[in-house]
Amino acid sequence: MSPSGPPPERRRLYVFNGGFLTQGRVRRILDLAGFDIRVGKPGASDLIGVWGQSPTAPRGEAVAARTDTPVVRVEDAFLRSVRPGREGEPPLGLLIDEGGVHFDPATISDLERLLAGHPLDETGLLDRARAAIARLKRAHLSKYNAFDPAAPVPEPGYVLVIDQTAGDASVTASKADRNRFREMLYYARDEHPGARILIKTHPETAHGHRKGHFGAEDLDDRMTLYADAVSPWCLLDGAVAVYVVSSQLGFEAILAGHKPVVFGQPFYIGWGLTDDRMPLDRRQRRLTAPQLFAAAMILYPRWHDPYRDRPCEFEDAMSMLEAEVRAWREDHRGWVGCGIRLWKRRPFQRVFGGARPVSYIDPPERAVAKAEATDRRLMVWAGKTTPALDAAGAVRVEDGFLRSRGLGAELIPPLSLVTDDLGIYYDPTRESRLDRLIAEAEDLPDDARTRAERLVRRLTSEGLSKYNLGGADLPPNLPPGRRILVPGQVEDDASIEKGATGAVRTNRALLEAARAANPAAVILYKPHPDVEAGLRDGAVPDAGDIADAVLDRTDPMAALAAVDEVWTITSLLGFEALLRDKRVTCLGAPFYAGWGLTEDRAPPVPHRAARPDLLGLVHAALIAYPRYFDPVTGRPCPVEVVVDRLAAGDLPRPGPGNRLLSKLQGVFASYASLWR
Repeated sequence: MSPSGPPPERRRLYVFNGGFLTQGRVRRILDLAGFDIRVGKPGASDLIGVWGQSPTAPRGEAVAARTDTPVVRVEDAFLRSVRPGREGEPPLGLLIDEGGVHFDPATISDLERLLAGHPLDETGLLDRARAAIARLKRAHLSKYNAFDPAAPVPEPGYVLVIDQTAGDASVTASKADRNRFREMLYYARDEHPGARILIKTHPETAHGHRKGHFGAEDLDDRMTLYADAVSPWCLLDGAVAVYVVSSQLGFEAILAGHKPVVFGQPFYIGWGLTDDRMPLDRRQRRLTAPQLFAAAMILYPRWHDPYRDRPCEFEDAMSMLEAEVRAWREDHRGWVGCGIRLWKRRPFQRVFGGARPVSYIDPPERAVAKAEATDRRLMVWAGKTTPALDAAGAVRVEDGFLRSRGLGAELIPPLSLVTDDLGIYYDPTRESRLDRLIAEAEDLPDDARTRAERLVRRLTSEGLSKYNLGGADLPPNLPPGRRILVPGQVEDDASIEKGATGAVRTNRALLEAARAANPAAVILYKPHPDVEAGLRDGAVPDAGDIADAVLDRTDPMAALAAVDEVWTITSLLGFEALLRDKRVTCLGAPFYAGWGLTEDRAPPVPHRAARPDLLGLVHAALIAYPRYFDPVTGRPCPVEVVVDRLAAGDLPRPGPGNRLLSKLQGVFASYASLWR
């Protein structure tokens, strides 16, 4: 279902399962799909909703039989959440089927009708499907995602046999039982003599929620029960064959390039992509994997955007799940934070403390000991790291490049933070995680390029930047000619300390260098907002003697629009100028220099040898590197949500405590190290 188009016709859906009433996400997706959930006796033209073939479904089915009312069957979509629903996670989308249920061959579901009758030949649709399959693999996304993609899997060369939970509706619908699973195991062993057999336990069995079909009594010396939480894509990569009854892993095996051997009758058999041991004669069409995917993942489900509370496309659902999954994978062990100032701790807790509260400990030696004793990860504000923290593998944290509407020095909490396990983006003396992402973006996939291109268009059309302060208009009657913007910086900032690798290290020296190299140009100097606010060092009292105009408290985006070129040491305005097709000259080594996109007058950075284009740089710096946090829903989110919040001004206001402390900072600016 496409989220575009007119609103669906409203229909009454009578339910007899309390979950439809108490699970807010399920109820909202149904509402957006045009269903008014009711309780009571249905009338003419009404519908009855049941959850798949769950134990509660017979209640609704009985009422449907008595009243001759059509049944709508609802199930989780095939890309669901981080953890299983039994652990309280709401689904990202639903399968709402008026024909049957996708896993029951006794009925012809809406999905089967799509697979049998839809042309599935439109180039754009199939391109989307191919790109989405590749993206799922890159991001290691599956139905459930509480695993570490870096977790080791067994040595390749095994036959993968997929267990399922006993009593699962899809197993029952295929008329399978423990004997069918044992038969599958027999054939896997018989058809691959000498091969190792790896029996993958279902996550709900591994978590103790439901029993599986296999136990130690089913094993011989070639067989292993495997319950580790690992990426299914890594597991499938190492398999020489895959055997399933009706598991979704059979579908993913197809996407991974296998032709799985299937002992049940799930939705993905019968289309020429599986070795069917229980064929379904009515399915005779031959499909490709992208066609199967397009129907099952793009056309069939109803995906939901919880940030804007609206239907969305599959690609948007992937972006949302990527953000949630990244947060869980980085945070689930818990964190010990060191060098995190008091005012930052509450926003950090919201961003990083979803799984376990962050424990803040200073000095570094105690923080390292605590992390080791509790098996937590260690984080440090990048500018506060020490050799002891580096040796302990502390992850450095800093503000992202789309930070807020307001200054960090004014204690406005960030909407984005970067976590870097290699270095930090403003230090060119060692490779950072961002450096590596930029280098990898030299071969950016087409769908990622499209996403980066859309992001650039949105940022430039909305005039968004790091702090989004707005400001005064440009001074009237600026001189004509080639205009160069020289952005001032905070001179004791870490980006100057680490990134000013050339001879120029101060705002005055930058101005003088720009003027000396461009004697006939119109030089416009823009002081840094923190310096203008009296919160940080870097004032140039006589800037007007060098520049043609000083843009006091001017909107930086208006300044960029008015110039042809930017000269900078390491200012982020250089990056924002690149987004707006401006020429940028760097006298230092900011993260965006050294890749062939800027004119560089500082010594080269040896590890920046790749030559990505601008969209590769944007994808790395604004999509792949930062983590974004939505202050409205309190959830991890993709960059597009933060862009919407910043554009609409849909952000909480700082509390009175933050405002009072910010004012005190102005009074005691010379003691800034106390809060930075």
